[in-house]
Amino acid sequence: MNPSDRAAEQTALEIIGFFYPEDTPFRQMLLKHSYQVCGKALELLDNPCARELNAVRETVVTGALLHDVGIGRCHAPDILCEGTEPYIAHGIIGAEMLRRLAAETGRDLEGYARICERHTGTGLTAADIRRQNLPLPERDFLPETVEEKLICLADKFFSKSGDMKEKSPDRICRSMQKFGPDTLARWHALCRLFGVD
Repeated sequence: MNPSDRAAEQTALEIIGFFYPEDTPFRQMLLKHSYQVCGKALELLDNPCARELNAVRETVVTGALLHDVGIGRCHAPDILCEGTEPYIAHGIIGAEMLRRLAAETGRDLEGYARICERHTGTGLTAADIRRQNLPLPERDFLPETVEEKLICLADKFFSKSGDMKEKSPDRICRSMQKFGPDTLARWHALCRLFGVD
């Protein structure tokens, strides 16, 4: 990371520390996954086709480190999340947390809130939410900005459970197939955009 990356990292760590001040196994898992996603996003930024997209590195670093900030409010004990909300809602929960913090502090966190709510799967449409009867507001949560798309893609390479090792694009593709052709098409579009083979 360069000096501006370090400043972006510090912003994210300060926010994570606000919500999760204790150095718990949960927080360690969250940070490990978030750094993995951040590293992958920066790696993808080095692809020649990605350089032309002019992603803002500072937004990528901070956004990647904050993308899963909502998981602590969710019930997923297998990944140390001891909250009460359904895990599928972690993106919109994280967005709400950041928006409340922004309202209290006057900070501009909207770009990071959008990254939180738009990184699940390859994004979710209102039709996906309706068809799968998901406990989410029935509207589109699709990544739109370059930074949102980049973090959405980078996140797919890492799980928060098991060995947490990087997955191959083929393995991710196979897992996307079970969510239908639209999800798979969005996966392939993200891969093409950032030069993933």
